[in-house]
Amino acid sequence: MKYARALAFAAVAGITIITATGCSVAREQQTVGAYVDDAGITTAVKAKMAEDKSVSATSISVETLNGTVQLSGFAKSQAEKNQAEAIARNTKNVREVRNSIVVRP
Repeated sequence: MKYARALAFAAVAGITIITATGCSVAREQQTVGAYVDDAGITTAVKAKMAEDKSVSATSISVETLNGTVQLSGFAKSQAEKNQAEAIARNTKNVREVRNSIVVRP
């Protein structure tokens, strides 16, 4: 059940990202291949966050451009912020992580 929920969440996140950022290819910011890779990275990071009980995946936004992951949103503690960054850094094909998460208890 936990695995199915994480997969469903990842699928919804992936679809949202594909529809929301589809214009980055049209604006020539990246190639189609790079765009697909970035969408896969974003989906993988969100899925890992959904599985980790110490991170609120719904409060943290993940965006990827050319292998650089941008984290934003709100965390309840510095530990949650650090864990979200660690998850992103340990995801395959991530080149860099920019952590703009704000800690707000």
